[in-house]
Amino acid sequence: MKLNELRPAIGSRRTRKRVGRGNASGHGTTAGRGTKGHNSRSGGGVRPGFEGGQMPIHRRLPKRGFTNIFKKRIAIINVGDLARFEKETVVDEALLEATGLVKGRRDGIKLLGQGELEYPVTVRVNAVSDGARKKIEAVGGMVEMV
Repeated sequence: MKLNELRPAIGSRRTRKRVGRGNASGHGTTAGRGTKGHNSRSGGGVRPGFEGGQMPIHRRLPKRGFTNIFKKRIAIINVGDLARFEKETVVDEALLEATGLVKGRRDGIKLLGQGELEYPVTVRVNAVSDGARKKIEAVGGMVEMV
């Protein structure tokens, strides 16, 4: 077999149906749309979810709850996550993003107290729990609120 002998599988390629190109084509006059009715007109057809006048399912089903449009997306990191950084490192948003500890869009970063840390680091975050602050300050580190 050579490159010039390659052919698509039989039946895998089909020519486009060209409608409205005269009666001799077999798709002239009404162009396959039938005679009269909403779908035969230009711009015809119903909107998504329309059920022919029957009450649509998205209106029949009960609605519950609401979406708080003012909610804050806060990224969470723990004291144990800081163990990957060197001693005396300044851990800020840019460093956390570069190491992959926080990802995506967010409104802030909060430090929680799960895990242990044996050496001091300086952490710059938007919020911190009391337990996390105590653990970092116990080993000589600092927490700065941004």
